[in-house]
Amino acid sequence: MLDTLVSIGSTLKEIRETKGFHLQEVAEETSINFTILSRIETGKRLPTKNQVQSLASFYNYSEEELIKHLISDKIISEIQNEDLGIEGFNLAEKKIKLGSELFNSYKNLEKFELQSRRYIGNKAKLTDWIIDILKKETKGRDTLIDIFAGTSIVAKSAMEMYDVVILNDILYSNNITYEAFYSTSNWDSQKLVDLANKYNSLKATSVRENYFSKNFGGKFYEKDISKIIGYIRQDIENKRKEDLINYREYAILLTSLIYTIDRLANTVGHFDAYIKKPIAAKPLNFKLIKTFDFNGAKIYQEDANILAKKIKGDIAYIDPPYNSRQYSRFYHIYENLIQWKKPKLYGVALKPEPENMSKYCTVKAKDAFKDLITNLDVKYLAVSYNNTYKSKSKSSANKIKFEEIVEILEKVGETKVFEQSHQFFNTGKTEFNNHKEFLFLTKKYDR
Repeated sequence: MLDTLVSIGSTLKEIRETKGFHLQEVAEETSINFTILSRIETGKRLPTKNQVQSLASFYNYSEEELIKHLISDKIISEIQNEDLGIEGFNLAEKKIKLGSELFNSYKNLEKFELQSRRYIGNKAKLTDWIIDILKKETKGRDTLIDIFAGTSIVAKSAMEMYDVVILNDILYSNNITYEAFYSTSNWDSQKLVDLANKYNSLKATSVRENYFSKNFGGKFYEKDISKIIGYIRQDIENKRKEDLINYREYAILLTSLIYTIDRLANTVGHFDAYIKKPIAAKPLNFKLIKTFDFNGAKIYQEDANILAKKIKGDIAYIDPPYNSRQYSRFYHIYENLIQWKKPKLYGVALKPEPENMSKYCTVKAKDAFKDLITNLDVKYLAVSYNNTYKSKSKSSANKIKFEEIVEILEKVGETKVFEQSHQFFNTGKTEFNNHKEFLFLTKKYDR
């Protein structure tokens, strides 16, 4: 046991006496037992971290400095009565130095993979199936168009087959993600590692309330973590405006922020509502993404039907939203975070004014789809579709029926239908047992 005077105790005693407080007065003000305080100051016991924080606050003294003393005394306490204590300490010091070298470089840093993010309609579990069909059933490996790219899971796999992959999505948050993952612009990895370390060292007590925390704290995110999120977002913006980071670095940092906070969100995976329960505090653990530079990536943020008239390729992969749930509303917090215009918010879900609303989520979906596949200048059309049109929920019901898809596609080319069983929800409910994913593959008639 540690029964000699240690630095944390002597330091606390010196602070108390310098400020002119009696021990009983400190005990009453901090609610720490008088006897415990006495034993701490005389080195008979170590304080807890909470006790150190309370004393630092009462004495108006640096909490960081006192915590350092506490940690060092804990180490001494552990090794002083061990025969090999010093040897163990020296080995620990070497490991710490090695760890610092390993985990402060981008090469060895744990990074977010593309598929790490939660997203409605994500095709991560179906991508291999889709790509296998394209390999067997199509010819031409020049250009693939992913015109509703979403998370870009399919597009990324296609990059192994095609020289050029066109990625398009109307959402700001998806567009910045494509720039981060696939652009080939130069960027300084060490600079971003240093920033990640800085962000992970932030404490909520040293961060002011901000737009993000005032609106989303205690609702979509835990209050303290929301302050840090808002601080980081503004810091990234400031660095971009001051030319301290280039656009690729800006995109990587923003995308890394989205991926970092995704699992911290007090939701079921989207932002249509938050869970009305107390939010457990968790560390931020800011991590960078694993980039996948691709020379053939062409990135757009346009209405798919307008873009279709400007581009051409070998094949177009088409996976539009089919129900009434607008993605720009489902992911409004990410859209807000990326644009950072700090708009006025409305309703319980704290959404801004509507923007980037898709026709495919309305009664105009069928006409929009017909216009799209007619104007796409490609040899093949690959259309993903699922059978949630049988859903009992009106918002989940597909705006285009299976038969209507077939009818429209068969007018422009020879069409095959492939299907795959797919567990859409992990609920165990019988209504989802027969969920299927379809891929319509159309070889367009010569014009």
